Amino acid sequence: MSSRIEILNDASLRSDGRRPTELRAPTFEVVPGGANGADGSASASMGLTSVRVEVFGPREGRSRAQALHNRASVNVEVVWAAFGEAGRRRRGRADRRVAELASSLRDTFQPAILTALYPRAQIDIHVHILAHDGALLSTCINATSLALLSAGVPMRDLVAAVTAGVHGSTVLCDLTALEEADMPSATVAVLPRSGKVALVGMETRLHVERFGEMFDVARRAAGVLCAEMRAVARGRAREMLDAMDSGPAVPREGENDSGAVMMEE
Repeated sequence: MSSRIEILNDASLRSDGRRPTELRAPTFEVVPGGANGADGSASASMGLTSVRVEVFGPREGRSRAQALHNRASVNVEVVWAAFGEAGRRRRGRADRRVAELASSLRDTFQPAILTALYPRAQIDIHVHILAHDGALLSTCINATSLALLSAGVPMRDLVAAVTAGVHGSTVLCDLTALEEADMPSATVAVLPRSGKVALVGMETRLHVERFGEMFDVARRAAGVLCAEMRAVARGRAREMLDAMDSGPAVPREGENDSGAVMMEE
């Protein structure tokens, strides 16, 4: 495949100075609750790609006719900000790319969530794409995983994802938009504890041997990202516990709210 840009220079460095399997600096944030009454929210950024996710539920289904009697239904809505893409193209719900993202996210998290614990309920996931510069699906998966954790939705494990590609015989991780447009690539999502694969999304053709190499590198990179996500989640939980411990003291018997002792009449 002829390249329109220099993917790797003579020093085997990419156009942004990274080594082939080096990830862009990830940024994760977990927020209990969120706007519009969300039960949990989180944001994730990989380089210039930025995503915010809000989770509502588990809650009672809006339609009894569509409720599942043995498990909760998982609904995904993707909103693509007009300023989140070059050219400020407006993408509505009927846009093919938006529909594919929503379908991939639903297929990824439906098996990962313990939906059998909430029959006839629904879990709504709202994904807001704020900026896109490659590795969009994997960033959406990582943000959604943390948002579900923030909302207290029980899962088999955190789902971590990485987008990887092959340039010649070299595997590259965490692709930019220019790199994705210039080489075969795939998004791999895994459940690190069990090693199970939650998703493999690939839109281009690639020889099976090259795919195996790319898959192994992507799976190991997803494990590294999962460790970062767990550290952020633990840090946020520790902050909440510290805030609870340092809250206002409960008045003892015989004291008013100001701490003064009340005299018995």
